[in-house]
Amino acid sequence: MQVFVRDNNVEQALKVLKKKMQREGVFREMKQRRAYEKPSERKTREKAEAVRRMRKAARKQAQREGLLPAPKRPARDARGGRPGFGARPGFGAPPRPRPVTAAPGSPEAIGDTTGTLT
Repeated sequence: MQVFVRDNNVEQALKVLKKKMQREGVFREMKQRRAYEKPSERKTREKAEAVRRMRKAARKQAQREGLLPAPKRPARDARGGRPGFGARPGFGAPPRPRPVTAAPGSPEAIGDTTGTLT
């Protein structure tokens, strides 16, 4: 596997290398090889993976031919973000103001607005 470093940008080259390794399945194989896998277990796992791949390919083919509806895509909010992910400080939206709370035992927390304790 070969990655070129352009303009001394090593970070970008590492990103490209990582993406290539993920596409090739290197990380998945390293994870599987951490422990010994019996040949019989390997065969059953590989058969299950093949069945999964075939089902996925058949489902995609049926969607292309119009036999199955296309998968529903999650709705985006008005800003184009994902639903359920609120505004985060530093990501376009201004930070939300924090409520001011009184210290425990202070006159404000007790409800005494005169400023004297009785």
